[in-house]
Amino acid sequence: MAKIINFSDAATIGIHGLIVLAKSKKPVNAIELSEKIKYSKHHIGKVMQRLVKIGLLSSFRGPAGGFQLKKKPEDILLYDIYTAIEGEVELGECPHDLPICPVDKCIRNEVITKLSEEFVNFLRSATLNEYL
Repeated sequence: MAKIINFSDAATIGIHGLIVLAKSKKPVNAIELSEKIKYSKHHIGKVMQRLVKIGLLSSFRGPAGGFQLKKKPEDILLYDIYTAIEGEVELGECPHDLPICPVDKCIRNEVITKLSEEFVNFLRSATLNEYL
């Protein structure tokens, strides 16, 4: 089934993984995350390392190691997680880089851009804390 707004697997792992970490009192490793959110431990490890690199997570080695939030859940926006993985969101531009639209009324500007803007505004206003 087609989906208009769709998260990549990496963005889904990032958001769901951080929710699991926020609920945990101790570090959670990639294997445990894999069991809880049903994605490959290798893919989870790559995504979590991106979030470590930008400062949302800490990582610890060893038997009691894993990943842990570096910030409070109320200080982490869903937008922070999404853009750490996908990059900044570009809105309002023609995906085909056309200088002039070849049709009189573009569905992208009328509907898709508006929905995308609403979705980005939602991500910018929602914190991780709201999903605990």
